[in-house]
Amino acid sequence: MEDALSGDVWSHPQLAAAVVGEDWGTVFRTYRRLTGLSQTKLGERVGLVQPDVSDIERGRRRVTSVEVRQRVLAGLGVPADLQSGGALSAPGGSPVAGLVLQGAGPDEDLLARVTSVVDASRRVDAPTLDWLDRLLAEHRRAEDHIGSRPLVDVMRQQLRTVVDLYAGARGPLADRVVRLASEHAQFLAWMAQDQAQTAAALAWYDRSHEWALEAGDANMAATTLSMKAHMAWSGGRGSRCVRLAEAARWSAPGTSLGVQGMAAQMAARGHALDGEADDAHRLLDEAQTLISRAAEHPEDEPVWMYFYDETWFTLQRGMAALHLHDWQAATDHLTVGLDALPDEYRRDKTWYRACLAHALAGAGESAQAVSVAVASVPDAAAVGRPHSWNELHATAAVLLRRGATEGQQLVSALREYD
Repeated sequence: MEDALSGDVWSHPQLAAAVVGEDWGTVFRTYRRLTGLSQTKLGERVGLVQPDVSDIERGRRRVTSVEVRQRVLAGLGVPADLQSGGALSAPGGSPVAGLVLQGAGPDEDLLARVTSVVDASRRVDAPTLDWLDRLLAEHRRAEDHIGSRPLVDVMRQQLRTVVDLYAGARGPLADRVVRLASEHAQFLAWMAQDQAQTAAALAWYDRSHEWALEAGDANMAATTLSMKAHMAWSGGRGSRCVRLAEAARWSAPGTSLGVQGMAAQMAARGHALDGEADDAHRLLDEAQTLISRAAEHPEDEPVWMYFYDETWFTLQRGMAALHLHDWQAATDHLTVGLDALPDEYRRDKTWYRACLAHALAGAGESAQAVSVAVASVPDAAAVGRPHSWNELHATAAVLLRRGATEGQQLVSALREYD
């Protein structure tokens, strides 16, 4: 069976999409299904033992090594047009890595492109980088209002531009280009996370972290770890959330007070998720002290921390209380935070309103819960999928379990936008 199909399997849309998205678990499963290979035989082709193949298929192990990835591509005979970066030729015949961002995650050759010597028509200057800094800041604020989906392609193209600038950068400007690339990768990671594209988000966070270390940017290095902690929290993995948040605190010394506060509150939320109230409250108090001190000198904070202030921290306290099933505290904190949150944060207001509806439902305030939830449905459908949308479904489930008639009312409202 494998001899008959091995030349044609790469025309299969699911397999091709999995390669482009670098979802190696799906690649292995689909390839084996189409060719009839066992895990042992597939492992022989790509230089892995059977248990490793099994772990990759089950998502227990990720392919992060460039060397392993190349063995997979070669061993399975992946066509060049499906690989994330082909070989291009620079003037003079020197091969350089291609920048072909076809999949949801970053291609493996992007780092090589940023650190390769390629021909450049002109030197990079500070005003160009200043303009790109401002453009990234505007896109971050636009994403708060319109959500991530409309901006993904724009930001990927903008990162291409930043990467191409590296060849013409010299001295301190070269470090600044790498730092700018790290910030773009972090933003792309956040947008992938917002759309529940976990594998792509993790890949972008890893790339952002590498570039941040290369550029000596402790704040971004710590931020990427805090955001990975946020992903673990979103997936219900409290202990992993705590470990990553603690790593953000000790692995990047010299970070700003605000960045330290973000890491502390992420650790607190991980403890809350696991029902560890004492540790959660202790870290929340510590985070509040750090964030209050940071507010005294906002000029010392990195630009991407523009949103993180007392209002956001109040909302985070509400989230921790929600996990601890302290419904009244969750309702109080979320209400206060939402009242202070500017309207331009449309996506985030939608999320926290959905959480407030959940807290009200948990407290037995069914009428108030459905009122808040139903009012949030249009924005959740427009800019809050999947997270706000899922939270509203969770609220409906709580109401239905409690036998509240309002549960069916919310279900009906959600169905109008399905």
